[in-house]
Amino acid sequence: IFTQKILDRARKGFYRTYLSKTDNLTYIRGRIDMPQVVQKPWDVKLKCDYQEHTGDIPDNQILAWTLFVIGRSGFCSEQVALTVRKAFHFLQSLVNLQPFKSSDCVGRKYHRLNEDYQPLHALCRFFLDNIGASHQPGDRSMLPFLVDMARLYEKFVAEWLKFNLPSNLRIKEQEKVDIIESQIYCRIDLVIYEVKTGKVVYILDTKYKLDDKPSTIDINQVVAYATYKNCYSAVLVYPQKLIHPINQFVLKSKVCLRTLIFSLDESLEKAGQKFLDELLEFSDYK
Repeated sequence: IFTQKILDRARKGFYRTYLSKTDNLTYIRGRIDMPQVVQKPWDVKLKCDYQEHTGDIPDNQILAWTLFVIGRSGFCSEQVALTVRKAFHFLQSLVNLQPFKSSDCVGRKYHRLNEDYQPLHALCRFFLDNIGASHQPGDRSMLPFLVDMARLYEKFVAEWLKFNLPSNLRIKEQEKVDIIESQIYCRIDLVIYEVKTGKVVYILDTKYKLDDKPSTIDINQVVAYATYKNCYSAVLVYPQKLIHPINQFVLKSKVCLRTLIFSLDESLEKAGQKFLDELLEFSDYK
């Protein structure tokens, strides 16, 4: 949203305004400082007061600094990082890069020529504050947006496991599985491998939703993934306890299906460790 709006503004042209400047010039520009000329008649440079039409103003500098911070954060995917660099390139040729605080993004004056900067500066404040979104009401205006919580939950579980799995296990996210080569494929949320043998030991499918029990579609999906990868342990991961959890072998299959909880309602470290202990229970990978 942020970079696309900046690119849209770049196509229309960034906001510029006139700034008062005073310089010693070899030519006349604007108004000459006559007292200085009288005092120093030998000086070949004339002190001039003039107005310069420029885009190197705080409105644009704030955008450039925010893009710079986002670009060096390391949180962007390759595609997003490319868009960030493209937007920053447009502004880099217009402004001098200088740091800003999130508080610099509020209380600014807007009018007909720069009113579309208001939502941009609101987003700048969001990024510079380095604070995630909250469902609680605040006292600042903000551009509305949607968060893909299912994907965010999956990424969170994956990142936690990357740092906490035993050294003899590794995790892979969004592994591509070809159903019909080069035509139809699917992606498995999380696949856990044994490092030494490369064997798939767990298939994890995260489900950010509140259900009494797993749906037939979810069960069929994770069991199909496990069967395809020759894995005997398929796990559906939920953020809250189910009324009817599952821990049993699938009929006419060697796949053991389980539902486990990685709760978000308590200490994340404790919840994660409890989830990991239950995941590795009865295994040799602890």
